Amino acid sequence: MPKPGVFDFVNKAKWDAWNALGSLPKETARQNYVDLVFSLSSPSEVPSQGKRGADEKAQESKDILVTSEDGITKITFNRPTKKNAITSQMYLDIIRALKNASTDNSVITVFTGTGDYYSSGNDLKNLINDAGEIRDIAMSTKLLRDFVNCFIDFPKPLVAVVNGPAVGIAVTTLALFDAVYASDRATFHTPFSQLSQIPEACSTYTFPKMMGPAKAAEMLLFGKKLTAREAWAQGLVTEVFPESTFETEVWTRLKTYAKLPPNVMRVSKELIRNQEKQKLYTVNAEECAAILEKMPREEYKKALRNFLSAKAKAKL
Repeated sequence: MPKPGVFDFVNKAKWDAWNALGSLPKETARQNYVDLVFSLSSPSEVPSQGKRGADEKAQESKDILVTSEDGITKITFNRPTKKNAITSQMYLDIIRALKNASTDNSVITVFTGTGDYYSSGNDLKNLINDAGEIRDIAMSTKLLRDFVNCFIDFPKPLVAVVNGPAVGIAVTTLALFDAVYASDRATFHTPFSQLSQIPEACSTYTFPKMMGPAKAAEMLLFGKKLTAREAWAQGLVTEVFPESTFETEVWTRLKTYAKLPPNVMRVSKELIRNQEKQKLYTVNAEECAAILEKMPREEYKKALRNFLSAKAKAKL
């Protein structure tokens, strides 16, 4: 692109920085560039570490349940009346739970949901405030980046027990798990375009790699909802179980897995993940930078308003 004018400080800084990276490997240059994009967010957009830490402690919730038994740490989405929609506080709770589970005595870590849903994805209050205004995208994008990196970094076997419908980020993160077991009543939906949003959680890389570009486009661009069997056929789900025996079969199997040698599994996972760990970091950063820089704000506001209007009419 043409060099920005001398008074276009932000874009000129990006332009100069990008051109200065010419001698670096492509992946390193991309990573450095997206780091710069985040560093240019104004201080008001990202809370100080001390204040954020105090706020996190004050706002701890019971919407994420963490239990440990039989060598298994279980992290449960626990907002059944809200279809287990994920709030910003729940993002922080999950980050904390994953960091704790990475060093506890458990052998494997399992995600599941309470009630009929696995998770309906982002709570709309993450995106829009009570006055109907769009929330601070820079701050939420930084949280998203940290959240996804926790899944990339997690050193132990990570398993999803998908007990019901999964939507949005509850679907895209599944490609970062080591195994995904689903009830035959589960569905998998990524309606990003309908909400004028950009795919996240490395799905722009993991989905095409897993299911091929055409099938990935059906989900990420066109919002096709998959049944559990379709998700299994496309490699997103490891195995599908009948709803009537789902809980019994899956948890019996997981308790058996939890008796396997933990250190061997950690080393094996490290060898598997290290082949593309840097790539996942880069894709996560690029997706978040695209949300921050390229997401069309007016389309986004309109899509959210339309969604909220349709939701309100459905309740009448």
